[in-house]
Amino acid sequence: MDNSICQVYEDEIQSLEEEIKLLAEKYEDNQQEATFFSDKEMLMPIKSFQREFQGVSKGREFPSGLKAQLESLETDLSFLMKFTGIQFASHSRKTVEKTRNRTVQKHRLSGNCHSLSFQLEFQLLEMQNKKNVSAVITDLSIIMESGEDLDVSKFVSSTEEHGNLLTFFRNLSSCAEWYEHRRCTFLHFKAKYPDVVTLPEGVLGDYIILRNPKVSGFELLIVWKIHIDEEGRTTPVLDLLTKVPEQVLEQKMATIENAPTRFRSMLLLFGIETAIENLIQVVSSEK
Repeated sequence: MDNSICQVYEDEIQSLEEEIKLLAEKYEDNQQEATFFSDKEMLMPIKSFQREFQGVSKGREFPSGLKAQLESLETDLSFLMKFTGIQFASHSRKTVEKTRNRTVQKHRLSGNCHSLSFQLEFQLLEMQNKKNVSAVITDLSIIMESGEDLDVSKFVSSTEEHGNLLTFFRNLSSCAEWYEHRRCTFLHFKAKYPDVVTLPEGVLGDYIILRNPKVSGFELLIVWKIHIDEEGRTTPVLDLLTKVPEQVLEQKMATIENAPTRFRSMLLLFGIETAIENLIQVVSSEK
């Protein structure tokens, strides 16, 4: 490659490094609030940087090392967002105390994990001695969209008490995956069987109703709760409730009474989707 082109890249990188250094020094001097960007916004400068240098080097060879580094950074960030489902909408911090060995910063975070949104506020205390730096999270406050759910409330309270953000985000990802799986499953069956499946609370509700339009008053209610304990372990809990007209109940007493037990057995043998599918087909065929 032409030496002049290499020099352009080196000068630009040096310029960026100096700008970062100046901004960092300005931040430390002013100790003012600093606002960070969403995941989508973080990808924008990477793409812009690629476009700029592709324009400069048009018709010439692009530096393989720099190109590979940019592509790797973009791939890793995109993978992380897709793998965890977590996307940050905003992040700000403000230094409230700073001495030689002690720094206290106040952080605010907001974002979503699949269909669950969250807001966090906490203080980060950093202590430095001759050997190492220790960090402690204090005054953690969490607000979640599903905060009215008793299990989620207990999990949030436990997280606030222990101040473990790593555990929170790891378990939040697992919990949100089940919420998203339930939403997609309900949406799938509503689209496939619109005359049989009803979603009284929409796709974000925790139950669906199965009705046979030919049998008045006959309903099966599939309840799908998502249990999350205080330590963040997530477990789906499904059950079946029945609403059957008296004349139908008299004719098929044994079948109706055993329906919830058989549904739970199907869940263990075939999984959630197949168990619901079979139940819908049974309801549809009833006369």
